[in-house]
Amino acid sequence: MTTSAPLTTDGVRRRSGAVLAVCCLSLLITALDTTAVNVALPAVGRDLHAPVSGLQWTVDGYTLAVASFMLLAGSTADRIGRRRVFRTGLVLFTVGSLACSLAPTLGWLIGFRVAQGLGASMLNPVALSIIAHAFPDPRRRARAIGLWGTTVGLSLAAGPVVGGLLVASAGWRSIFWINIPIGVAALALTAVFVPESRSAITRRPDPVGQLFVVTILTSLLFAIIEGAHRGYAGAPIVGLFVLSAVAAAALPAYERRREQPLVDPLFFRSVPFTGSFVVAVTAFLALAGFLFLNTLYLQDVRGYSALHAGLLTVPMAVGIALASPLSGRLTAARGPRLPMVAAGLLITVAALTLTTLTPTTSWPVLLSAYVLLGIGFGLVNAPITSIAVAGMPHAQAGVSAAITTTGRQVGNTLGVALLGSVVAARTRAPGHAGLAAASHPGWWILAVSGLLIAAIGLAATTSRASASAARVAARFPAGPTTATSNSPKSPPGIRDGTPA
Repeated sequence: MTTSAPLTTDGVRRRSGAVLAVCCLSLLITALDTTAVNVALPAVGRDLHAPVSGLQWTVDGYTLAVASFMLLAGSTADRIGRRRVFRTGLVLFTVGSLACSLAPTLGWLIGFRVAQGLGASMLNPVALSIIAHAFPDPRRRARAIGLWGTTVGLSLAAGPVVGGLLVASAGWRSIFWINIPIGVAALALTAVFVPESRSAITRRPDPVGQLFVVTILTSLLFAIIEGAHRGYAGAPIVGLFVLSAVAAAALPAYERRREQPLVDPLFFRSVPFTGSFVVAVTAFLALAGFLFLNTLYLQDVRGYSALHAGLLTVPMAVGIALASPLSGRLTAARGPRLPMVAAGLLITVAALTLTTLTPTTSWPVLLSAYVLLGIGFGLVNAPITSIAVAGMPHAQAGVSAAITTTGRQVGNTLGVALLGSVVAARTRAPGHAGLAAASHPGWWILAVSGLLIAAIGLAATTSRASASAARVAARFPAGPTTATSNSPKSPPGIRDGTPA
């Protein structure tokens, strides 16, 4: 039950379409921003004299904020109002974009990217709740969420090209300009069409749990990125790794004592849920790491313009866009095992192809790797969500899916940090062959990531894994449960692999 009446009249049906358009606009600007910024990184580095670590922070300042505050934004929206939080996110993201376009130095740019990320953390998870409220009919809601999810594929395909075109024609600052009119339009449409809504059942704030999450991610990220040039054996870097580990150990101990934890450790006793979280982190680590390394390779090693580099990555984006709905249908018809295992193997094969990358690697080799990576990344998304909610009570499905979505953002953050630091450390080695050769360990990391995804796809979909999910579900209040992880049925609110 929500504070405002469901939208059911013919007139409000049209209004619900406008609500969907607003939510799609919010997804469009955040997804476009992610891919466009990657294409612009070499130009940012040249203009602001940024080292590799500076480029890493340009990306990770944003993703760190999203990963750290996404769960808090969702629970706050349920409590104080979804439209209010959504509008706040739009304002922060739009103003942050304007500030990024005016940033005089690298430090200012990174700070404004953090502000952008704070805004983005209030958009996509809250948008899904707004859509669910605007479309009370399950069939119309499923179609709406399917269209909302399709925006991701379109943004991934358009982002590199749009970003490259903007950088080539007006410089890297222009990639942030495009967010401003879209953000203003979304704000105006939100004020007119999006009704306020709240959840009847809300969770109390968990500031200590939130502090633990921020500490874990920030200290780990700083240690990985800065250790590449400060030295991983140095006392400050070792201290940050220790701080992150201690906070990670303390978080579940603290959360177990709370009646309404930010992250319930009980979820992680379910093998399917834990597997889905690890796969979410691993898959998006691989995706973000690929985008970062490939941008540097195409522009700094091959000497291509931002536009040319953007066009060359379109095959990967098209692979994602085509494979995502196929994965959803496969997951619904046959369960998550097949698409997840296939995704892992495709990512592994593509990454192994790139482990011998040189400044003159042929285009058939590169493009085949891009296509395989795109199909692999497209196949993995639907089973992540399906396995996450497998066997869980309906009342917990949204929370479990939200935690897994946060895992995707954690993976985005770690991918740029880890693979970028590998390159940064190796390019400083005396007599090294350059960036192409320095990236080889990064591609091996992607290959291992693919194998891990395939292995978890096998392990998390067994009857024993499903039994662990059933035991966890029994610990929650009684209620209907979703399909088990080896069942061919899709969980509630999932259509073509898009989470509700």
